[in-house]
Amino acid sequence: MRKLIAANPGGSVDTRKIIIRSFRAEDAAAFRRLNEEWIRRYFRLEDKDVRTLENPAPYILESGGYIGMAFAGEKAVGCCALLRLEDNVFEVAKMAVTPAWQGRGLGRKLLEHVIRKAQEFGARRLYLETNSRLTPAIRLYESVGFHHVPPEKVTPSPYERADVYMELQL
Repeated sequence: MRKLIAANPGGSVDTRKIIIRSFRAEDAAAFRRLNEEWIRRYFRLEDKDVRTLENPAPYILESGGYIGMAFAGEKAVGCCALLRLEDNVFEVAKMAVTPAWQGRGLGRKLLEHVIRKAQEFGARRLYLETNSRLTPAIRLYESVGFHHVPPEKVTPSPYERADVYMELQL
């Protein structure tokens, strides 16, 4: 049996030690912290970020969306949201893995988790927006089957940082 060693950032995650579950009200601060951590590292918080992170329920959950939270013990180490865009179309958004856990397979586990959730919700297509600076994230999305969509084929993003658009047919 492999042991999970937090000091081994290059190792893979022992998924038996990571719990991914649905967002609860008490997870709000962790959801905000995880997302602010990566956004501030590469970009700036935009107004839409602030509104969504201050109160994710009306922007994500109340419209039929979902947030998955990943925990190592009691500590939230990752999250990923699904925003319902149409009855059978969801956007993958607010995906974050704390730096100490990056490169260990947790992002893939979160992404696979929300893809399964989207299928349970009847999704036929997933959409996402990201930034060309986030090369590891783009490679992850491509590895699970997301394809690039030309910018002229998408509705303009509310986020200044969005310059890569992708979709996955389910």
